[in-house]
Amino acid sequence: MSPAFAISMALLRDTVPDFERYPFSLPAVRHLDKLTFHPAVTFIVGENGSGKSTLLEALAVALGYNAEGGSRNFNFGTRASHSQLHEHVRIARGYRRPRDGYFLRAESFFNVATEVERLGIPLDSYGGRPLHEQSHGESFMALLTHRFGGQGLYLLDEPEAALSPQRQLAALARIHQLVKGGSQFIIATHSPILMAYPDARIYACLPDGLRRTDYEDTEHYQVTLDFLRNPRRMLDTLLGEEP
Repeated sequence: MSPAFAISMALLRDTVPDFERYPFSLPAVRHLDKLTFHPAVTFIVGENGSGKSTLLEALAVALGYNAEGGSRNFNFGTRASHSQLHEHVRIARGYRRPRDGYFLRAESFFNVATEVERLGIPLDSYGGRPLHEQSHGESFMALLTHRFGGQGLYLLDEPEAALSPQRQLAALARIHQLVKGGSQFIIATHSPILMAYPDARIYACLPDGLRRTDYEDTEHYQVTLDFLRNPRRMLDTLLGEEP
């Protein structure tokens, strides 16, 4: 029996109305059979528009989270922009039930912060300061540090969007604390720092669908490494100044 809170997400292919229509036309969805999650940390990576956030959103909504983010107690909508993919997936759950959970979307966290204020949620859950009085990065770290209580299922969509490299390292350390405390993370990301988490399961969204891959084989790692090894050479190539 799996210790994971979320074991897998399967596409109910017989119910899909049209594989030529978004979001089913995305290669990550079109070729999806079953996506199996690591009980600790799973990363979904890929180019912009490859479908990683769409998959994570469908998982979150199917699990009962608000489409714009927050805990399962949040029920608000600023703009209905999520796809109908959640209606066509089946989630396999483990024998354990999470004591905590949260869906973090970088692009709509401002709306979540506004809802936190509207509901009058105690600020000690978010570092003792209103989220709108913190920088984007500070509010993300406050969420990780103070709101995430452990033994939870945490879905993070591009959390690095507001974090400096140093804060990404701090986020990695906090994620590890929570994993040791029995939590599970499923993260859509572009960050080669975050996806370096040891023994994580990484899925890459490719033109022929999802493929499990090693950290060093991800495009994010390879491009970053090539750039840092010789930034001048890459800049000369990009800027057309190579002799």
